[in-house]
Amino acid sequence: MRVLGVDPGMTRCGVGVVEGAPGRPLRLIHVEVVRTAADAEIGERLLAQADALAAAIAQHAPDVVAVERVFSQHNVRTAMGTAQVAGLAIVAATRAGIPVALHTPTEVKAAVTGSGTADKAQVGAMVTRLLKLADTPRPADAADALALAICQVWRGSAQTRLAAAVAASAATSTGTAAGAATGTSAGMSAGTSARMRT
Repeated sequence: MRVLGVDPGMTRCGVGVVEGAPGRPLRLIHVEVVRTAADAEIGERLLAQADALAAAIAQHAPDVVAVERVFSQHNVRTAMGTAQVAGLAIVAATRAGIPVALHTPTEVKAAVTGSGTADKAQVGAMVTRLLKLADTPRPADAADALALAICQVWRGSAQTRLAAAVAASAATSTGTAAGAATGTSAGMSAGTSARMRT
């Protein structure tokens, strides 16, 4: 499975691509941080981020795009920019026909480090170790994007299998219920016919 992780941000947007599967070694495919100038017009900044995200998706053809789920922050302006770029990533993936997965920061930290309260240094250290890198990706946005991708490789596969199992179970239950209903209807019809003949 190839996953493109997006750590959204208006000034710095981390993009990381990882390939792997649960129980198998992970491989770094690509990592970058897309930057925009803080003093540039908002439209220009969003356009630059949108173009970069679309280009990354086209170039690396991921099976899924994992985006950090945005929560409200104390700095409303930062939260708004983060949410806007997250939306761009979702649109770019959907336009390319690629499914999108959203993960909270706590989910990502827990998946990569084993603790949902890990700090950025711990996340960066584990990403470096898991991908067998010589150095920790910098800035932290790069490591965070890779952590998102790793989280999806590990947790997303399990979630997909669970969803498939639930869907199969529901289909079986529906089929059984339909069969039982058909049998009951047939029985009732036969009984009705017998009474009419009597």
